[in-house]
Amino acid sequence: MADAQQSRKIRVALLFGGRSGEHSISAATAAGVMKAIDREKYDVLPVGITREGQWVLASGDAARFELAAGSLPEVTADSGKELTGLSDVGEVDVVFPLLHGPFGEDGTIQGLLELAAVPYVGAGVLASAVGMDKHYMKLVFAGHGLPVGPYVVIKPREWEQRQAEAVARISDELKFPVFVKPARAGSSLGVTRVSDVGGLVEAIEEARFHDPKVIVEQGIEGREIECGVLGGRGGAAPRASVPGEIVVDHDAAQFYDFEEKYSTDSHARTQAPADLPRDVAEKVREMAVRAFEAVGGEGISRVDVFVTPEGELVVNEINTMPGFTPISMYPKMWEATGVSYPELIDELIQLALERPIGLR
Repeated sequence: MADAQQSRKIRVALLFGGRSGEHSISAATAAGVMKAIDREKYDVLPVGITREGQWVLASGDAARFELAAGSLPEVTADSGKELTGLSDVGEVDVVFPLLHGPFGEDGTIQGLLELAAVPYVGAGVLASAVGMDKHYMKLVFAGHGLPVGPYVVIKPREWEQRQAEAVARISDELKFPVFVKPARAGSSLGVTRVSDVGGLVEAIEEARFHDPKVIVEQGIEGREIECGVLGGRGGAAPRASVPGEIVVDHDAAQFYDFEEKYSTDSHARTQAPADLPRDVAEKVREMAVRAFEAVGGEGISRVDVFVTPEGELVVNEINTMPGFTPISMYPKMWEATGVSYPELIDELIQLALERPIGLR
């Protein structure tokens, strides 16, 4: 493969769309990468996956998959040539899986690529699976001595057979307000803020629409701070960006939900770097790297933490394939750190090409 790369551009397959509820955000991410990637260096193959799981060699027209006011982009069967698999596009040097949520960000596509011995950007099978499941993510964090907030997990059988007991357990173990979430979803899909016990059943049913397993987290008073992590080259330690902050107008919106993230009329804004004391910012960066290494992260991740009024840190979650549009927090934080969006794309691809396939 090395000799082939010397005589031609590196062939990068962008995988996007997919079967999860974050299909449209994945497509928008791919549009950003298509526009910014160095075409002098990389030959780009846009491979879209429909909501039904069909693979298509999509048009290279990035505008088709960009977020637009009043509509969300979609990969459909007529988006390009139908494929039976990745092998239909010919030799591929590296895959950039820009898939968010289940059936892509959760280790499934990573396992497929490992079996096919194709290099790919980002976390491996285990880190992807752990990072997607908020239940096991918190267990791993706690096992590595990282502070996590109080939570309760409601599994499918418990809800179906002992609903009243589940509600009582939440009320007994957590303080309101709480946040009810699908255990394995992102982009704040199916998330509800609940201020009293009366709202729990409806909120849990909403979360179960996206995932039969639900996690209920106790609300934490604090600022929502995020930090980007980038793998190290040549065995070096992971690198952390300057932290960023989600600033929500709580008079207009309860929290940073799906609509606030992707609406043109959002009542929230992202700020990078975050306005934090230097020592707190450094603690956030250190904790982000610790969280990344706790799950066995590789390549790319965004770690979200709360900074309490007392200056204490609580890890909320890790995203092993965070939103990656040009206006997403991850690239914005790295731009504030001195790495531009095109440079970030290049660095992630080079990290993937450097990494061996298989056990490591």
